[in-house]
Amino acid sequence: MTLKNLSSLVSRLSSKSKGYFVTATGTDVGKTFVTALLVKKWRDSGIDAGYYKAALSGAELRDGKWVAGDADYVKRIAGLSDSQEQLVSYVYKEAVSPHLAARKEGNPVELTKVKADFDAACARHEFIFAEGSGGIICPIRYDDQKIFLEDIIKTVNLPILVVTTAALGSINACVLTVEYARSRGLDIRGLIVNRYGSSGNLEMEDDNIRMMQDLTDLEILVKIKDGDTDLGVQPF
Repeated sequence: MTLKNLSSLVSRLSSKSKGYFVTATGTDVGKTFVTALLVKKWRDSGIDAGYYKAALSGAELRDGKWVAGDADYVKRIAGLSDSQEQLVSYVYKEAVSPHLAARKEGNPVELTKVKADFDAACARHEFIFAEGSGGIICPIRYDDQKIFLEDIIKTVNLPILVVTTAALGSINACVLTVEYARSRGLDIRGLIVNRYGSSGNLEMEDDNIRMMQDLTDLEILVKIKDGDTDLGVQPF
């Protein structure tokens, strides 16, 4: 093995041991549901997996306190003990893009805080699943500074898992997401199909899955059905 190949192998192994960044082909594709199953599977398999999210919009008011619903869901499903402040760096009340929420509510995202909070999460856990906001091109901050989701991904330096569905229109959404990520130099580990079978047309869904694989040259890591309580595959 050459020195160059050895260096590449070490780099891949280092990234793999650190965690994954979970993004999706769009909003409401099921990133949080999938992320919860990922964290749970890793933990059930004896790996101390944790969770981190840089910015969350649409917090829920519960008993007079604003709760980061996505993080709270993952915490409950995966059995995490981390506090909300440890799980999410920026929590906004209104369910809009983080850049707009920050413009209206204040407290815009700073990458230095994201990096510090992510590093702290890595210190608490041996493996981290970082969940994105919205889709791959989601604007996180847009004022005198312009931060997009890709900047968050580069800050935490994790390979991507892309959550998609196999519904009508999924080929277009999946391929565009992958191509955009690649154009930004992001490392994609593979695809996760969520809500498999929900359309009632498995012939179409299976063909969409084959097309997404062929057009992106990426592996389908797992297919998840609505209501699944286990990932159904071993940690990858």
